[in-house]
Amino acid sequence: MISYTINAAHSSGLFDRVVVSTEDEEIAQISKEYGAEIDVRSLELATDSATIKDVCIDFLKRESFNGKNYDVLCVLYATAPLRNSKDIQQVVSLLDPGKCDFSLAVTQYDLPPHQALKKWGGDALAPFMPELISARADTVGELCVDNGSTYAVSVPAFIKQQSFYGQNLCGYDMPRNRSVDVDTQDDFDLVTYYAERIK
Repeated sequence: MISYTINAAHSSGLFDRVVVSTEDEEIAQISKEYGAEIDVRSLELATDSATIKDVCIDFLKRESFNGKNYDVLCVLYATAPLRNSKDIQQVVSLLDPGKCDFSLAVTQYDLPPHQALKKWGGDALAPFMPELISARADTVGELCVDNGSTYAVSVPAFIKQQSFYGQNLCGYDMPRNRSVDVDTQDDFDLVTYYAERIK
């Protein structure tokens, strides 16, 4: 699955380097076969509690120590194989230091998010946003969600704010049929369904 993201990154024509961060030998080998460089994660950053933010900051600091500094960093999750090179180009094109220092791919919710209910145990529910639960969708305004695929940052702003959701955040509306983030078997089945129809 990772090959789709590596190929999309290369096809975008945007990057001096396409680097896969991993501690897994199989992932590293496959990534090399598709033309990516490998950055081996330290054991401290190869845990469930480590965040991609921590991985990126560690990478940038080590690169800077070795005399390599970057203006833009883009993070492409391999779990979003339907995101293509044009989607990547759109996200990166939004960056404009001082006006848009952080950009990401977003998509529309399937159901109204302001009507979210929180489970309190058993069958008990309560409105997650009580002040909005009864509001009509057209009074709430347009809402979207990070689709878990593509992030681009101005490196100086990222290092300073240490977040992918910093000030001056912009979003690119990515179609829902390319916004599937594979975490479960159902997600994988959905990706397969869309992939067969996108061709």
